Amino acid sequence: MFEPVIAPSASLLGLLQRGRGDGQLHALAADRTEAIAALEECVTRDPRADWQVENRSLYYARLYMELEAPLDGIEDHLHSAEDLLDEDDARTGLALSVLGHLAAYGRRDALLMLREYAATGTNWAWALDELALRDDDRGLLLLGTAVLDRFAPGPEGDAELRETIRSAYEPRPWRLWAAYHPRVAAASEQSPFDVWQRQLNRSGATPGWSTADVLAWADQGELGGLGAAAFAGGPVRPEASRDAGPGPGPDAVDRRAAAAARCLAAVVRPEDRPAVLEAARTGLPGARRAALRHLVDRQDPAAAELIEAAAADVDDRLVRFALELLGRMRGPEALAHARRWADPATGGADSALGEAAVRLLADAGEPADGPLVVAGLRRWVSLHGVSGADAELGTLVDGAGRLAAAEAVPVLRHIYGEAVSSELRGRAARALAATDVHFPEGPAVECLWDCEESTRELAARHVATTGDARVLERLRRLAADPAEEAEVHAAVRGRLTAVRERRR
Repeated sequence: MFEPVIAPSASLLGLLQRGRGDGQLHALAADRTEAIAALEECVTRDPRADWQVENRSLYYARLYMELEAPLDGIEDHLHSAEDLLDEDDARTGLALSVLGHLAAYGRRDALLMLREYAATGTNWAWALDELALRDDDRGLLLLGTAVLDRFAPGPEGDAELRETIRSAYEPRPWRLWAAYHPRVAAASEQSPFDVWQRQLNRSGATPGWSTADVLAWADQGELGGLGAAAFAGGPVRPEASRDAGPGPGPDAVDRRAAAAARCLAAVVRPEDRPAVLEAARTGLPGARRAALRHLVDRQDPAAAELIEAAAADVDDRLVRFALELLGRMRGPEALAHARRWADPATGGADSALGEAAVRLLADAGEPADGPLVVAGLRRWVSLHGVSGADAELGTLVDGAGRLAAAEAVPVLRHIYGEAVSSELRGRAARALAATDVHFPEGPAVECLWDCEESTRELAARHVATTGDARVLERLRRLAADPAEEAEVHAAVRGRLTAVRERRR
C-alpha cells in the first residue's frame, strides 16, 4: 500500500486531504474540473494515517453531490489491475464507503457500482457491508450466487464461509441468503458452535497463588526458550537454545506483565512488599515490569523513585514500559514528582522522562501546571511537527484545553491548521473552544463543514449565529441531512431552536 503525499495545507488538495471545512468551501468556489480532480485524488489515494479514527467518506460524498461529479475516477480505481494484486482493504475501502453514502443519497450509479464490485472485486466483503445498509432485498438476493461461488466446495471452503459469516460487519445479506442457500444456512448454524468450541479448548499456563509464583510466571515466555537461567548467566541447555525463537513482541510481554500485576493485587500481603520492591528494582524483565505496575496501581510511595530508575535503564523496552506507567500515576505525590521532572530548572524537560511527566500533568495536573504543559506542547511541535497523529501530541493538546491555558492559543491554531490527522485537528478544535475567545466566530464556522462528526457537533454548540450569513444556512442543511449523525442533529437543532426563541 502506497503512502500518499500530503499537499500543503493552503492548497485545495491539501485542505481536502485533511478533511477541513475550508476544503469544501474552496472546492465549491474553485474551477469545477480542478475540484473534481482533487476530490478523486483523495478518494482513490486515501490520505488518512488511520482510517479507524479518521472520517472522510461522508465528507467526500457530500462534495460529490455538491459538484454533481461523475464517478468515472472511482470506477477506474476499483477495476484497475492493481485490484487483483493488492488485497489490502485500505486500497479501496474509502472509495467503497463514499459509494455507500452516495447510494444513500439516491445516486443509482453508485449503487450499481457497489453491486458490480461485490460480485467481482477483491474487497467484495466491504462492498457487501455497504450494500447491506443501502440495497433492497431483491438486489442482495441477486448477489448471493456470485458471492457463494467464491468459496470452494469442501471442508476448507465451508470453514472459510463460516469465518466470513462470523466476521461480517453487517449480517443482513447472509440472513437473507440462508433462506435460499442451504450451504449458508448450515454455515450460519455452525459459526456460534465454532466460537464456543474455541473458548472451551483454551489452555495455557497459569501462575501459582503466591507472590513468588506470580513473579516467576511473569517471566515465562519473556526470554524465549532460554529461560531465566540464561538471563542470570547460568548454563543453557542445547535443546533450549535450538528451540528458542525470537520471543514474543513487546506488546505480548507487556500484556503478560499486566496480567501478572492483576494477579499480584490478589495475592500480595503486607509482608510481601519487600519482595515486590526488590523485583521492581532488580528483578528479571517480566517480573520487574509486573512489580512496577503493581506498585503504581497501588500508589505505593516508592513507585515514583522506581519509575525514575527504570526510565534510566539500558533496556529500551523497560524504559518505554516505565514511561507508559508514569501516565497511570495519580495523586499529589505523583504530581509533585512530575512537576520536578518537567521543570527545566529542576529536571530534564527535554528528556523522555520529562516529556512523559508533562503528559501526566496534561492528563491530571492542576491549572497552575498550565505553563509547563504549554511549554511541553511548544517543544513537541518544534521538534516533531504536526504531520502525524501522535498520541503524545494529542494528550498535550487535550491538556491545554482541560487546563484552559490561554497562552496555548497560537500553537493550538497552528496545529488546527496544519494537522494531517483530522482526529488531531478535532482535539485542537476542542482545546480552542476552551481557550480561544474568538473561536465561536472564527474556527467554529469552518468546523461546521469538517469531516469529523464530533468536530461538527462541537461547532454547532459553540458557533456564533450572528455575523456570518453562512452559519444559519449550514445549520439548517445539517439538520435536514438524513446522513448526519444523531449527535450533530441534536446540537444543530438545539442551536436553531435557540435562535428562533431569541428572535421572538
